[in-house]
Amino acid sequence: MSIEELARANVRTLVPYQSARRLGGKGDVWLNANEYPTPVEYQLSAQTLNRYPECQPAAVINNYAQYAGVKAEQVLVSRGADEGIELLIRAFCEPGQDAVLFCPPTYGMYSVSAETLGVEYRTVPALENWQLDLQAIADKLDGVKVVYVCSPNNPTGQIVNPQDFRVLLEMTRDKALVVADEAYIEFCPQASLVGWLEEYPHLVILRTLSKAFALAGLRCGFTLANEEIIRLLLKVIAPYPLSTPVADIAAQATSPQGILAMRERVAAILDERQYLVNALKNIPCVEQVFPSETNYILVRITASSAVFKSLWDQGIILRDQNKQPSLSGCLRITIGTREESQRVIDALSAEKV
Repeated sequence: MSIEELARANVRTLVPYQSARRLGGKGDVWLNANEYPTPVEYQLSAQTLNRYPECQPAAVINNYAQYAGVKAEQVLVSRGADEGIELLIRAFCEPGQDAVLFCPPTYGMYSVSAETLGVEYRTVPALENWQLDLQAIADKLDGVKVVYVCSPNNPTGQIVNPQDFRVLLEMTRDKALVVADEAYIEFCPQASLVGWLEEYPHLVILRTLSKAFALAGLRCGFTLANEEIIRLLLKVIAPYPLSTPVADIAAQATSPQGILAMRERVAAILDERQYLVNALKNIPCVEQVFPSETNYILVRITASSAVFKSLWDQGIILRDQNKQPSLSGCLRITIGTREESQRVIDALSAEKV
């Protein structure tokens, strides 16, 4: 028997999530991973690297709870929000029996995590405006334990209608968890569902420090939920999920001063987003610029695959969304610096289509 044959059947056929770094490229304008464009400086203060870290570092938990407006007992910190996605499946879904559900086009890790753990995933395509198809979701809910809804949605950039969220939460009460993935919520904080946690005990919220906090390289995320859910997740999380340096920097980033700096970065990104949107609307190869509540914009472009390759060859790395349902002809552009925006504008303006 070969090593490959020893592996689980679903892993042998699994297509891994194609992260921005995994896709590669040799550019100097990286606008494909929704990262903050410039580094933020931190100084490490912890010198106890000979000791194992806390499972749930108190300073990080307390800081984030205060920022999010919840109790410390409602916060779990993990290796990015991606680990939170997987922990929920591990804690709530029986392989071969239960299912998760999500609504493409959306974030690719929901399917990858389910497949990796041998759990069925069901999809309900979003409506034409990328809002939830509530009736179709209701028709597929039997046996579903976890429903993932990304809002603002990646890669489309829009907020999910709050009233639709309420209908979904009522529909799933006592049946399944509803997970609101709020990775980009700092760019539209008024849309957060965190104030609904008390009303809906089966609501879970995912957050991250990778976007507005400018710490994608830190790999630190949060799960916000009622205490009963957090206690269950603590049973399946790794014993030491965050290294001491990660916890050290995360505590600084979520301090009052860190929150203030984050909000200043968000304001700058929103200004730059408007500049880029205005310019793109006047470029011949740009057919449509979709509204965005995030640090990226989705753009439909004439001959998008050729344009994507042309910019790639010029060292401008965007994210091709052509293979996503309903996103034919679409590229996703992260908001970068003014210089990076101008490189994109000039390159697209020079395209002959």
